[in-house]
Amino acid sequence: MTTTGTQLFTTLEADGTLTVALEEVTFDAPTGNQVLVKMEAAPINPSDLAILVGGADVENAEYTRGKFVAKMPKAANAASKARHGMKLPAGNEGAGTVVAAGDTDTAQALVGQRVSCVPGNAYSQYCLSDASMCLPLGDHSAEEGASAFVNPMTALGFVENARADGQNAILHTVGASNLGQMLTRICQEDGMGLVNIVRKRDQVDLLKGLGSKHVVNSSDEDFMDQLSGAIRETGAFYGFDPIGGGKQVDMAFRAMERVAIEEMSEYSRYGSNQPKRMFIYGRLDTSPTVLTPSYGFGWTLSGWLLFPFLQSVGQETMGRMRQRVRDNLTTTFASPYKSRVSLEDMLTKEAVMDYRAMRTGEKYLVKPWS
Repeated sequence: MTTTGTQLFTTLEADGTLTVALEEVTFDAPTGNQVLVKMEAAPINPSDLAILVGGADVENAEYTRGKFVAKMPKAANAASKARHGMKLPAGNEGAGTVVAAGDTDTAQALVGQRVSCVPGNAYSQYCLSDASMCLPLGDHSAEEGASAFVNPMTALGFVENARADGQNAILHTVGASNLGQMLTRICQEDGMGLVNIVRKRDQVDLLKGLGSKHVVNSSDEDFMDQLSGAIRETGAFYGFDPIGGGKQVDMAFRAMERVAIEEMSEYSRYGSNQPKRMFIYGRLDTSPTVLTPSYGFGWTLSGWLLFPFLQSVGQETMGRMRQRVRDNLTTTFASPYKSRVSLEDMLTKEAVMDYRAMRTGEKYLVKPWS
Protein backbone atom coordinates (compact mmCIF):
# COMPACT_ATOMS: atom_id res chain seq x y z
CA MET A 1 0.00 0.00 0.00
CA THR A 2 1.33 3.45 -0.91
CA THR A 3 0.59 6.92 0.44
CA THR A 4 0.59 10.19 -1.50
CA GLY A 5 1.53 13.59 -0.13
CA THR A 6 3.25 16.90 -0.87
CA GLN A 7 7.00 17.22 -0.40
CA LEU A 8 9.56 19.98 -0.93
CA PHE A 9 12.62 19.50 -3.15
CA THR A 10 15.59 21.75 -3.90
CA THR A 11 17.64 21.41 -7.11
CA LEU A 12 20.79 23.30 -8.08
CA GLU A 13 21.85 23.11 -11.73
CA ALA A 14 25.38 23.53 -13.04
CA ASP A 15 24.52 26.99 -14.41
CA GLY A 16 23.64 28.20 -10.91
CA THR A 17 19.85 27.97 -11.20
CA LEU A 18 18.30 26.97 -7.88
CA THR A 19 14.75 25.65 -7.96
CA VAL A 20 12.85 25.02 -4.73
CA ALA A 21 9.42 23.53 -5.34
CA LEU A 22 6.65 21.35 -3.96
CA GLU A 23 5.74 18.08 -5.66
CA GLU A 24 3.24 15.29 -5.15
CA VAL A 25 5.14 12.19 -4.03
CA THR A 26 4.15 8.58 -3.50
CA PHE A 27 5.58 6.98 -0.36
CA ASP A 28 6.07 3.23 -0.26
CA ALA A 29 4.74 1.26 2.66
CA PRO A 30 7.34 1.07 5.47
CA THR A 31 9.38 -2.12 5.73
CA GLY A 32 11.63 -3.62 8.39
CA ASN A 33 12.36 -1.02 11.06
CA GLN A 34 10.84 1.86 9.11
CA VAL A 35 7.81 3.90 10.17
CA LEU A 36 5.64 6.23 8.10
CA VAL A 37 5.10 9.51 9.93
CA LYS A 38 2.34 11.94 9.09
CA MET A 39 4.27 15.15 9.70
CA GLU A 40 2.66 17.87 11.77
CA ALA A 41 5.50 20.33 12.42
CA ALA A 42 9.07 20.92 11.23
CA PRO A 43 11.39 23.82 12.19
CA ILE A 44 13.59 25.78 9.80
CA ASN A 45 17.00 25.59 11.46
CA PRO A 46 20.19 27.31 10.24
CA SER A 47 21.45 23.84 9.32
CA ASP A 48 18.52 23.50 6.89
CA LEU A 49 19.22 26.72 5.05
CA ALA A 50 22.41 25.56 3.34
CA ILE A 51 20.52 23.05 1.23
CA LEU A 52 17.27 25.02 1.11
CA VAL A 53 18.59 28.36 -0.15
CA GLY A 54 22.38 28.41 0.32
CA GLY A 55 23.89 31.63 -0.96
CA ALA A 56 21.23 32.15 -3.64
CA ASP A 57 19.96 35.61 -4.57
CA VAL A 58 16.51 35.16 -3.07
CA GLU A 59 15.82 38.91 -3.20
CA ASN A 60 15.58 38.76 -7.00
CA ALA A 61 14.20 35.23 -7.33
CA GLU A 62 11.07 34.40 -9.34
CA TYR A 63 8.27 33.38 -6.98
CA THR A 64 5.17 31.47 -7.99
CA ARG A 65 2.75 29.36 -5.98
CA GLY A 66 4.64 26.52 -4.28
CA LYS A 67 7.92 27.36 -6.02
CA PHE A 68 10.76 29.83 -6.39
CA VAL A 69 13.68 29.96 -8.81
CA ALA A 70 16.85 31.88 -7.90
CA LYS A 71 20.39 32.29 -9.19
CA MET A 72 23.35 31.15 -7.14
CA PRO A 73 26.45 33.40 -7.22
CA LYS A 74 29.44 31.85 -9.00
CA ALA A 75 31.51 31.25 -5.85
CA ALA A 76 28.65 29.61 -3.95
CA ASN A 77 27.67 27.57 -6.99
CA ALA A 78 31.23 26.30 -7.45
CA ALA A 79 31.38 25.31 -3.78
CA SER A 80 28.17 23.29 -4.27
CA LYS A 81 29.34 21.45 -7.38
CA ALA A 82 28.78 18.03 -5.78
CA ARG A 83 24.99 18.57 -5.73
CA HIS A 84 24.58 19.90 -9.28
CA GLY A 85 21.60 18.28 -10.98
CA MET A 86 20.43 16.45 -7.86
CA LYS A 87 16.85 16.88 -6.67
CA LEU A 88 17.20 16.88 -2.89
CA PRO A 89 14.64 16.85 -0.07
CA ALA A 90 15.06 19.25 2.85
CA GLY A 91 14.18 19.54 6.52
CA ASN A 92 16.36 17.74 9.04
CA GLU A 93 13.82 17.19 11.79
CA GLY A 94 10.19 17.40 12.77
CA ALA A 95 7.35 15.69 14.59
CA GLY A 96 4.18 13.86 13.67
CA THR A 97 2.14 10.71 14.19
CA VAL A 98 3.19 7.23 13.08
CA VAL A 99 0.47 5.92 10.75
CA ALA A 100 2.17 2.74 9.51
CA ALA A 101 5.19 0.63 10.40
CA GLY A 102 7.42 -2.19 9.20
CA ASP A 103 7.33 -5.61 10.78
CA THR A 104 9.90 -5.20 13.59
CA ASP A 105 8.68 -4.97 17.17
CA THR A 106 10.36 -1.59 17.56
CA ALA A 107 8.55 -0.14 14.56
CA GLN A 108 5.18 -1.70 15.37
CA ALA A 109 5.30 -0.34 18.92
CA LEU A 110 5.23 3.22 17.54
CA VAL A 111 2.04 2.94 15.50
CA GLY A 112 -0.42 5.60 16.62
CA GLN A 113 2.19 7.46 18.69
CA ARG A 114 3.33 11.04 18.17
CA VAL A 115 7.11 11.10 17.69
CA SER A 116 9.93 13.45 16.87
CA CYS A 117 12.15 12.20 14.07
CA VAL A 118 15.15 13.12 11.92
CA PRO A 119 14.23 11.94 8.41
CA GLY A 120 16.14 14.56 6.40
CA ASN A 121 12.99 15.35 4.38
CA ALA A 122 10.78 16.84 7.08
CA TYR A 123 9.28 19.52 4.80
CA SER A 124 6.74 16.99 3.66
CA GLN A 125 3.29 15.73 4.56
CA TYR A 126 4.71 12.24 5.14
CA CYS A 127 8.16 10.90 5.97
CA LEU A 128 9.73 7.48 6.21
CA SER A 129 11.99 7.27 9.24
CA ASP A 130 13.97 4.61 11.05
CA ALA A 131 12.12 3.67 14.22
CA SER A 132 15.36 3.75 16.23
CA MET A 133 15.70 7.47 15.45
CA CYS A 134 12.17 8.31 16.60
CA LEU A 135 11.52 9.72 20.05
CA PRO A 136 8.00 9.05 21.41
CA LEU A 137 6.61 12.36 22.66
CA GLY A 138 3.94 11.05 25.00
CA ASP A 139 1.61 13.92 25.91
CA HIS A 140 3.79 16.55 24.25
CA SER A 141 2.42 18.27 21.15
CA ALA A 142 4.06 18.06 17.74
CA GLU A 143 5.03 21.72 18.05
CA GLU A 144 6.79 21.05 21.36
CA GLY A 145 8.60 18.06 19.88
CA ALA A 146 9.41 19.42 16.41
CA SER A 147 12.81 20.79 17.48
CA ALA A 148 13.65 17.96 19.86
CA PHE A 149 16.77 16.76 18.10
CA VAL A 150 19.15 19.11 16.28
CA ASN A 151 19.60 21.99 18.74
CA PRO A 152 19.03 20.04 22.00
CA MET A 153 21.36 17.19 21.06
CA THR A 154 23.97 19.61 19.72
CA ALA A 155 23.97 21.66 22.93
CA LEU A 156 24.17 18.51 25.04
CA GLY A 157 26.91 17.24 22.73
CA PHE A 158 29.04 20.31 23.45
CA VAL A 159 28.94 19.61 27.17
CA GLU A 160 29.58 15.87 26.68
CA ASN A 161 32.53 16.67 24.42
CA ALA A 162 33.96 19.17 26.89
CA ARG A 163 33.65 16.75 29.82
CA ALA A 164 35.33 13.99 27.83
CA ASP A 165 38.24 16.35 27.14
CA GLY A 166 38.58 17.26 30.81
CA GLN A 167 37.16 20.78 30.45
CA ASN A 168 35.13 22.65 33.06
CA ALA A 169 34.09 25.64 30.92
CA ILE A 170 32.96 26.41 27.38
CA LEU A 171 33.05 29.51 25.19
CA HIS A 172 30.17 29.95 22.71
CA THR A 173 30.24 32.65 20.05
CA VAL A 174 26.49 32.96 19.34
CA GLY A 175 25.14 32.87 22.85
CA ALA A 176 21.68 34.35 22.24
CA SER A 177 20.65 31.84 19.57
CA ASN A 178 18.01 29.20 20.27
CA LEU A 179 20.80 26.67 20.71
CA GLY A 180 22.79 29.13 22.81
CA GLN A 181 19.91 29.62 25.22
CA MET A 182 19.61 25.85 25.61
CA LEU A 183 23.35 25.63 26.25
CA THR A 184 23.05 28.33 28.91
CA ARG A 185 20.40 26.33 30.77
CA ILE A 186 22.32 23.04 30.40
CA CYS A 187 25.54 24.53 31.74
CA GLN A 188 23.71 25.92 34.77
CA GLU A 189 22.13 22.53 35.46
CA ASP A 190 25.43 20.67 35.00
CA GLY A 191 27.78 23.09 36.74
CA MET A 192 29.72 23.78 33.53
CA GLY A 193 31.25 27.25 33.18
CA LEU A 194 30.09 29.19 30.12
CA VAL A 195 31.21 32.35 28.36
CA ASN A 196 28.55 33.68 25.96
CA ILE A 197 29.44 36.11 23.17
CA VAL A 198 26.59 38.22 21.75
CA ARG A 199 26.28 41.23 19.42
CA LYS A 200 23.64 43.42 21.02
CA ARG A 201 22.68 44.89 24.38
CA ASP A 202 19.25 43.25 24.39
CA GLN A 203 20.93 39.88 23.88
CA VAL A 204 23.06 40.52 26.97
CA ASP A 205 19.87 41.24 28.89
CA LEU A 206 18.22 38.10 27.52
CA LEU A 207 21.00 35.78 28.68
CA LYS A 208 21.44 37.57 32.00
CA GLY A 209 17.72 37.00 32.52
CA LEU A 210 18.35 33.26 32.02
CA GLY A 211 20.99 33.40 34.74
CA SER A 212 24.11 33.54 32.57
CA LYS A 213 26.97 35.09 34.51
CA HIS A 214 29.48 35.71 31.74
CA VAL A 215 27.94 37.49 28.72
CA VAL A 216 30.18 39.73 26.61
CA ASN A 217 29.00 42.05 23.85
CA SER A 218 31.19 42.15 20.75
CA SER A 219 29.82 45.64 19.96
CA ASP A 220 31.32 47.17 23.11
CA GLU A 221 34.58 49.11 22.85
CA ASP A 222 36.13 47.11 25.69
CA PHE A 223 34.94 43.78 24.28
CA MET A 224 38.36 42.10 24.29
CA ASP A 225 38.91 43.13 27.90
CA GLN A 226 35.49 41.74 28.82
CA LEU A 227 36.17 38.50 26.94
CA SER A 228 39.59 38.06 28.49
CA GLY A 229 38.14 38.66 31.94
CA ALA A 230 35.42 36.07 31.42
CA ILE A 231 37.95 33.51 30.21
CA ARG A 232 40.17 34.31 33.18
CA GLU A 233 37.32 33.67 35.62
CA THR A 234 36.01 30.51 34.00
CA GLY A 235 39.05 28.88 32.38
CA ALA A 236 37.14 28.64 29.08
CA PHE A 237 39.96 27.71 26.70
CA TYR A 238 37.56 25.49 24.74
CA GLY A 239 34.84 26.86 22.48
CA PHE A 240 32.25 26.35 19.76
CA ASP A 241 31.48 28.64 16.84
CA PRO A 242 28.66 28.35 14.25
CA ILE A 243 29.74 31.39 12.23
CA GLY A 244 32.79 29.87 10.56
CA GLY A 245 33.84 32.75 8.33
CA GLY A 246 35.63 35.91 9.39
CA LYS A 247 37.62 36.53 12.56
CA GLN A 248 35.37 35.15 15.31
CA VAL A 249 37.59 32.14 16.00
CA ASP A 250 40.72 34.29 15.76
CA MET A 251 39.26 36.71 18.30
CA ALA A 252 38.54 33.86 20.73
CA PHE A 253 42.07 32.48 20.37
CA ARG A 254 43.58 35.94 20.94
CA ALA A 255 41.63 36.43 24.15
CA MET A 256 42.53 32.94 25.37
CA GLU A 257 46.20 33.60 24.68
CA ARG A 258 46.11 36.96 26.44
CA VAL A 259 44.92 35.20 29.62
CA ALA A 260 47.38 32.32 29.22
CA ILE A 261 50.38 34.64 28.84
CA GLU A 262 49.59 36.18 32.23
CA GLU A 263 50.53 32.85 33.80
CA MET A 264 53.88 32.55 31.98
CA SER A 265 57.01 33.07 34.04
CA GLU A 266 59.25 33.67 31.04
CA TYR A 267 58.91 34.75 27.43
CA SER A 268 58.55 32.21 24.64
CA ARG A 269 58.55 33.14 20.98
CA TYR A 270 56.18 30.19 20.42
CA GLY A 271 53.50 31.58 22.70
CA SER A 272 51.97 29.93 25.74
CA ASN A 273 51.73 26.19 26.36
CA GLN A 274 48.07 26.53 27.30
CA PRO A 275 46.00 24.31 24.94
CA LYS A 276 43.37 26.42 23.19
CA ARG A 277 40.71 24.66 21.16
CA MET A 278 37.82 25.86 19.02
CA PHE A 279 35.25 23.88 17.03
CA ILE A 280 33.41 25.26 14.01
CA TYR A 281 29.98 23.66 13.81
CA GLY A 282 28.29 25.80 11.16
CA ARG A 283 28.77 28.27 8.31
CA LEU A 284 26.54 31.23 9.02
CA ASP A 285 29.30 33.23 7.32
CA THR A 286 30.56 31.47 4.18
CA SER A 287 33.65 33.68 3.80
CA PRO A 288 37.10 32.25 4.66
CA THR A 289 38.01 31.63 8.29
CA VAL A 290 40.73 34.16 9.15
CA LEU A 291 43.50 33.21 11.59
CA THR A 292 46.38 35.48 12.59
CA PRO A 293 49.82 34.77 14.14
CA SER A 294 48.74 36.17 17.51
CA TYR A 295 48.57 33.14 19.78
CA GLY A 296 51.62 30.98 19.20
CA PHE A 297 51.20 27.33 18.30
CA GLY A 298 49.28 25.92 21.25
CA TRP A 299 45.90 25.86 19.52
CA THR A 300 43.65 23.46 17.65
CA LEU A 301 40.80 24.27 15.27
CA SER A 302 38.42 21.45 14.31
CA GLY A 303 35.05 20.92 12.73
CA TRP A 304 32.17 19.52 14.79
CA LEU A 305 29.07 17.78 13.44
CA LEU A 306 26.27 16.23 15.45
CA PHE A 307 25.84 12.86 13.76
CA PRO A 308 29.54 11.87 13.74
CA PHE A 309 29.66 12.87 17.41
CA LEU A 310 26.64 10.68 18.26
CA GLN A 311 28.19 7.76 16.40
CA SER A 312 31.35 8.19 18.44
CA VAL A 313 29.64 8.13 21.85
CA GLY A 314 27.42 5.10 21.22
CA GLN A 315 23.82 4.13 21.84
CA GLU A 316 23.88 4.28 25.64
CA THR A 317 25.06 7.89 25.79
CA MET A 318 22.79 8.92 22.94
CA GLY A 319 19.83 7.28 24.67
CA ARG A 320 20.59 9.11 27.90
CA MET A 321 20.79 12.42 26.03
CA ARG A 322 17.51 11.82 24.19
CA GLN A 323 15.70 10.92 27.40
CA ARG A 324 16.91 14.13 29.01
CA VAL A 325 15.55 16.09 26.05
CA ARG A 326 12.14 14.42 26.30
CA ASP A 327 11.97 15.00 30.05
CA ASN A 328 12.68 18.71 29.61
CA LEU A 329 11.05 19.62 26.29
CA THR A 330 9.08 22.54 27.66
CA THR A 331 11.82 23.91 29.92
CA THR A 332 15.53 23.43 29.17
CA PHE A 333 14.94 22.53 25.53
CA ALA A 334 11.94 24.71 24.69
CA SER A 335 11.94 26.33 21.23
CA PRO A 336 9.76 29.42 20.70
CA TYR A 337 8.63 30.28 17.16
CA LYS A 338 8.04 33.63 15.51
CA SER A 339 5.93 32.32 12.64
CA ARG A 340 4.09 29.21 11.55
CA VAL A 341 3.76 28.63 7.81
CA SER A 342 2.37 26.02 5.45
CA LEU A 343 4.54 24.27 2.86
CA GLU A 344 3.30 26.73 0.24
CA ASP A 345 3.75 29.79 2.43
CA MET A 346 7.35 28.88 3.30
CA LEU A 347 8.20 29.43 -0.39
CA THR A 348 6.81 32.97 -0.61
CA LYS A 349 9.27 35.85 -0.92
CA GLU A 350 8.17 37.35 2.39
CA ALA A 351 8.86 34.14 4.28
CA VAL A 352 12.11 33.24 2.50
CA MET A 353 13.61 36.68 3.05
CA ASP A 354 12.61 36.57 6.70
CA TYR A 355 13.84 33.13 7.79
CA ARG A 356 16.93 33.37 5.58
CA ALA A 357 18.05 36.36 7.73
CA MET A 358 18.47 33.98 10.73
CA ARG A 359 17.69 36.65 13.32
CA THR A 360 17.76 35.71 17.00
CA GLY A 361 14.37 34.70 18.36
CA GLU A 362 12.70 34.57 14.93
CA LYS A 363 12.55 30.85 14.23
CA TYR A 364 10.00 29.52 11.71
CA LEU A 365 7.88 26.39 12.07
CA VAL A 366 6.47 24.61 9.01
CA LYS A 367 3.01 23.03 9.37
CA PRO A 368 2.69 20.65 6.38
CA TRP A 369 -1.11 20.26 6.63
CA SER A 370 -2.01 23.94 7.10
